[in-house]
Amino acid sequence: MSKRRRKPLPQDPITTEIRGLSHEGRGIATVDERTTFISNALPDEKVEFLYTKLNKKIAEGKATTILQASPERVTPKCDYFGLCGGCSLQHMDHGAQLTLKQNTLRDHLNHFAKTQPEKWLTPLTGPQYAYRHKGRLGVRYVTKKESVLVGFREQQNRYLADMRHCKTLAAPVGDLIVPLRELIAQFDAKSEIAQIEAAIGDNDTALIFRNLVDLSSHDTNLLVEFAKQHSLWIFLQPNKPQPLEKLWPNDAQDLLHYQLEDFSLKLWFHPNDFTQVNPSINRKMLPLAIELLDLQATDTALDLFCGLGNFTLPISRSVAHVVGIEGSEEMVQRASYNAESNNITNTEFFAADLSKEIDEAWANKTYNKLLLDPPRSGALEILHHIPKWQPEKIVYVACNPATLARDIGEIISFGYRLEAAGIIDMFPQTNHVESIALLVRN
Repeated sequence: MSKRRRKPLPQDPITTEIRGLSHEGRGIATVDERTTFISNALPDEKVEFLYTKLNKKIAEGKATTILQASPERVTPKCDYFGLCGGCSLQHMDHGAQLTLKQNTLRDHLNHFAKTQPEKWLTPLTGPQYAYRHKGRLGVRYVTKKESVLVGFREQQNRYLADMRHCKTLAAPVGDLIVPLRELIAQFDAKSEIAQIEAAIGDNDTALIFRNLVDLSSHDTNLLVEFAKQHSLWIFLQPNKPQPLEKLWPNDAQDLLHYQLEDFSLKLWFHPNDFTQVNPSINRKMLPLAIELLDLQATDTALDLFCGLGNFTLPISRSVAHVVGIEGSEEMVQRASYNAESNNITNTEFFAADLSKEIDEAWANKTYNKLLLDPPRSGALEILHHIPKWQPEKIVYVACNPATLARDIGEIISFGYRLEAAGIIDMFPQTNHVESIALLVRN
C-alpha cells in the first residue's frame, strides 16, 4: 500500500488577528475555524503569517509581517531571534513576559491543584541578557558549505542555526561562537565534534568538547592554543561514557566555584555538574526560600534533590541540623566536600533514588522544615512520606509549573494549604517558567 502524500502547506501569507497567547508565548488566532498558534505574534496584533503545520483541527505558523503591533512588542536585541530556538520571547516587553509566566503558573494551579495561593510573591528578576552561565552548544560541519556551525537549534527544527553570537550566554562564551567555528574548521576531526558544553564559574570558564573520535595531536594543540588565548579550561569527553579528560591547563584542579556572599559560602562544582544556570537569580532565590521556611535555630530540615548543596548549605547557617538527599553518589560527595570546605558540621548527605520506594534511617525521621527542588518530572513518588515527616512548612522550587501544581494538589490532601507562590525569572527571553511555593501545615 502506498503512503498517502501530505498536502503541501499554503505558500501565500495569510492575514489574521491575534486574540490570545499560549503558555509557550505563541499568539493564538482562529483561521478557517482552526485554532492556530503563531510564533512571533502577540495579543491584539494584526499579522501576516505562513503555515508551518496544518491539520483538520489545529495549525501552527510564524508571523512574517506585523501589520498592527501590540504596545507590548519590543525590538529583539539578538540578530538571530526568530531563527534560533534558544529564545522565544525577545519580541515581548519584559513586564509582559513576567505576566505571561505568572498566568501560566496560575492556570496550572487552577487546573491541576484546584487552588490559588493566599499570596502572590513579587517575581524575582535579574539581568535580562548575558545571564546564562551554563549552556550546551551544538556543533556541525556542513560539508556542502565547507563551514562549521556552533550554536543552538533553529526554532522547531533539528538543524543548527547559523549564528555568530548569543545574547543570553554570559561572557566570555556568548562572544566565542565565531572563534569556536573558526577553530573547529581547522580540525582534522572537524566533523566528529558533537557539542560543546560551557560552564562559567566565578574563577574560570570551562568548555567540554564531546568528541566522537580520539583527537589528533594537531587538533589538541589547536585547542590548547585557543584555551591560552581566551583563558579557558578545556575538557574532552569521548562519545562513549568515560570520565572527562582535562586538556588544559595541565594541573590537577578541575573544580569551578561560585560565591554565596549572603551566607559566607564558596561552593565548588565540576563543569559537568548540574548548577543553577542563572547565578544572579540563584543568589536572590536562596534568601527567599530561607525566609519562606522561617528557619529556627532548633529546626531539623530536609532538602530533597539537594545536588551539590546549593540550598542545603545556606539552610545549615540557620538550623540545628539539615539532611540533603540526592540521586547521584558523585553529587553527594561534592555536597559533602562543600560542607567540609566551608567548615560546616551540622549537615548530612545521602544518596537515594527519590523516584523509588525508600526505607532508610533518614526517611523514617521527622523534620520541621522541608525543601523540594526536583527535576521537571516533579516529586510525586516521594510525597507520601510527608505525613510521616510532619514538616510545619514546605518550600517547593520547580522548573515545571505543571508538575509543581500536580504535586501541590497532593500535598494539600495531607492537610497543608498553599500560603504563597510566585515566579522566578531564571530564564528571561524564554517561555521557561521557574516557580517557588510555600505550603504550611493546617
